[in-house]
Amino acid sequence: MFNFVNGNPFNQKIESALSTGQENKRQQQQQKEDEERKYLEDDDQDEVSISQRPELNEDDVLYLMNEYINKRKAEHEDNPKIIEKLDKYKSKFDVKKFMKRNPHLTVSDFNMIMFNEISGLLN
Repeated sequence: MFNFVNGNPFNQKIESALSTGQENKRQQQQQKEDEERKYLEDDDQDEVSISQRPELNEDDVLYLMNEYINKRKAEHEDNPKIIEKLDKYKSKFDVKKFMKRNPHLTVSDFNMIMFNEISGLLN
């Protein structure tokens, strides 16, 4: 009757409450790490898409560039030096190079880029 006092009478694995608590804690920590890893792997690009406007092609860029230059020329029609600079910019404008430097352009992007490029000519 007392043969199994220090032994395992049912030949089953005995786990203490401490070891199961540690195992649960380890599993929770592993789940947390897996979730963090998933979020880091699924990290989106750092681009902000304001609207879903279509991307411009070369013809669109040429048309918009001509319109933009013509508007600036109309604004500065009293200053022949600025008009000359704008005409020079227009004649040297390379669409393929512009599109390569600025991929995935929308109309809003184009206007911001042109403003930055032309602002130096207007001063």
